[in-house]
Amino acid sequence: MDQKLQLHITNMDCADCALKLEKAVARLDNVDFCRVNFTTAKMEVGGPVDQAAVVKQIQALGYGIAAPDAADVPRSRSQQWLDLLRQPRNTFTLIGAMFILLAFGAQWLPGSELISFILFLVGGLFGLYFPAKTGWAAFRSGQGLDMNVLMTLAAIGAFAIGEYSEAATVIVLFSLGEALEGYTMERTRNSIRSLTRLAPPEATVLRPCLDCEDCRGRELPDGSGIYQSGPCPWCGEHEQVVPVESLAVGDRIIVKPGERIPMDGRILNGHAAVNQAPITGESIPVEKHPNDEVFAGTINGDGLLEIEVTRLAADNTLSHLIYLVEAAQSQKTPTQRFVNEFARIYTPVVVIGAVLVATLPPLLFGQPFFDPPALANGAGEGHGWLYRALTLLVIACPCALVIATPVAVVSAISAAARRGVLIKGGAFLEALGRVKVVAFDKTGTLTQGKPELVNLACLDNCCTEARLRDPSVACNHCDDMLAQAAAVERYSTHPLAQTITLAAEARALPQLQARQVKNLPGQGVQGRVNGQLVTVGSHALLHTDQAHAAEFCQRIAEAEANGHTTMLIRQNDALAGYLAVSDPPRHTSQSAIAALKQLGITHTVMLTGDNPTVARAIGQQLDLDEVRAGLMPEDKVTVVRQLVNEYGDNVAMVGDGVNDTPALAAARVGIAMGAGGTAQALETADVVLMANDLSQLPAAIQLGRRATRTISFNIWFALIIKAIFLVTALLGIATLWMAVFADMGASLLVTLNGMRLLRSGNHRGIKHR
Repeated sequence: MDQKLQLHITNMDCADCALKLEKAVARLDNVDFCRVNFTTAKMEVGGPVDQAAVVKQIQALGYGIAAPDAADVPRSRSQQWLDLLRQPRNTFTLIGAMFILLAFGAQWLPGSELISFILFLVGGLFGLYFPAKTGWAAFRSGQGLDMNVLMTLAAIGAFAIGEYSEAATVIVLFSLGEALEGYTMERTRNSIRSLTRLAPPEATVLRPCLDCEDCRGRELPDGSGIYQSGPCPWCGEHEQVVPVESLAVGDRIIVKPGERIPMDGRILNGHAAVNQAPITGESIPVEKHPNDEVFAGTINGDGLLEIEVTRLAADNTLSHLIYLVEAAQSQKTPTQRFVNEFARIYTPVVVIGAVLVATLPPLLFGQPFFDPPALANGAGEGHGWLYRALTLLVIACPCALVIATPVAVVSAISAAARRGVLIKGGAFLEALGRVKVVAFDKTGTLTQGKPELVNLACLDNCCTEARLRDPSVACNHCDDMLAQAAAVERYSTHPLAQTITLAAEARALPQLQARQVKNLPGQGVQGRVNGQLVTVGSHALLHTDQAHAAEFCQRIAEAEANGHTTMLIRQNDALAGYLAVSDPPRHTSQSAIAALKQLGITHTVMLTGDNPTVARAIGQQLDLDEVRAGLMPEDKVTVVRQLVNEYGDNVAMVGDGVNDTPALAAARVGIAMGAGGTAQALETADVVLMANDLSQLPAAIQLGRRATRTISFNIWFALIIKAIFLVTALLGIATLWMAVFADMGASLLVTLNGMRLLRSGNHRGIKHR
């Protein structure tokens, strides 16, 4: 059996920390692998490893372990500040900062050089203790020159050349910047933990009164004896508040008006408008009735609901959503992988450059190794080459560059999750931002997916659409035709088959038995009913087999032109009539497609197995650019691949995530809509729209574009800052404290800039009437 150890890491404030922890723990005996998810601060270790050894290695590097029961508990902002202040490193940093402020104040006093020196030294030692300790542990474990080592060398070097104030200031500013960076990252992590608060920890369950003390000793109602124990036959059921973890599938719970629904389940009694925004992002409450499904974390409206639990607390939709979001955040984007590789090269190159800067100009050109006397007296230009090299060591820290991508990714994915959009990783987030072409499946995606029988007529034209509105209009031929069609469709898996069987049940028609039923792929279904060979098929199939009246054919063409799907019924060799089924577009489809075009989507395509006339009618109604009709599932894959070849890697496919899996996989981004928490949709698609409509699709693409722009800005900003200070350091213009301000300032700015994406979750999808 595979052994895995999961730990929640504290005090981890940059992506470089995660890489360092992975390498250090992976070196331990019996460790098969070690993965650290920086964005969620979680470590997973595989192999028969000693947990004590892992914890010891983590603590030696300056990090902590959170208790399992507190790891995923969301924290308020004040609690986060208190957690920050309780960390020993931050306490030492604040003490060091106070000594440095006193040292700067003492400089104004006469004869205060010794006092200032002592205060700077004490403040520097407080600030230096944890960076030096962590850097030494990292160096001993084979991690090389991390940022703690670089900053420690820079501070010690500055002390050695008499730059006491700058040495103390640099190390304290570095530690202070790390603390603030950790706080901002913790706020980002807290956005995911806050999802756990959506579902209440307790539920009101209906339980029978057991071992009732009040009724014990009474004669049982059936006279079979005396009641002693077990379910009380007089008290019935009682409401009992229990932890959701204790509930089992099949338990019945009560949810009162205004309460959050604690478990996934099915409504047994009651009806209410349920606010599903926390899960699906839908801005309008959805009316729920008996047998409808409800999700944990959604909010009951104004009705009392009795719900049967259908999933355990650990397996419900919300838990699955949180798990997948955390897993998505650990997936590195192509940009992030490139930046990490660049940082691995950048840091040692700059360190080697710093050594060369310190030694070559003095040795080869007679340049000053220390600051020239004129500069020390407040005159002259440029620092000595050792000082410049120390400044380069500060600039060699890759913090801002490494954190530029993950903070934007975790913020965007968290914001999308709060809107009911699950993005399965940073790579798909970036791909979503580049989408220019969107292909849609028709049934259940652009349309409601709940087709209804809107017309039926037999060949002798004895019935009209009015019969559907008024059942008293009788036509025995039509009833017989519909009953026979329902008999063979009952064995079909086609989406329209259930529509026919439900229509027959609604008219209370006799349930006939069909034998020797066989599917005609892409064409229809056939079987024997009461000795007759009944075929239900497409207009094209049956029209080619038997010529029929031109007027009847015209009626079918008119129905198809109105967007209705027609099915013809043949009894033996004679055409009996037709059924017309309508699956109207969703009320959000047209506005969603219009919003996509406003975002710059250049091409929209509908893919359907329906006939071209019906498909064109729907396409025109929704203002789609192209319609591909009469497609088998494998044809949809071919069309998507053609779009990828024509438009490049910017093609998205939107389907229901169940029968469109091959086409979703063929696109650069596969988007499943209306998942409602189904496991297949959540697992197979790259992006999942939890709501049963397209209203969040434009917002998801816009979020992807914002995230891509933010990542690009962060990376270029960090690179430009590094380049400016590399040049100014070589010219002797930049000082140590300026360099650390720039490095820590850049890290904080790119972190805060990435966190702006969190606010995207506060807006809802497109508005519709």
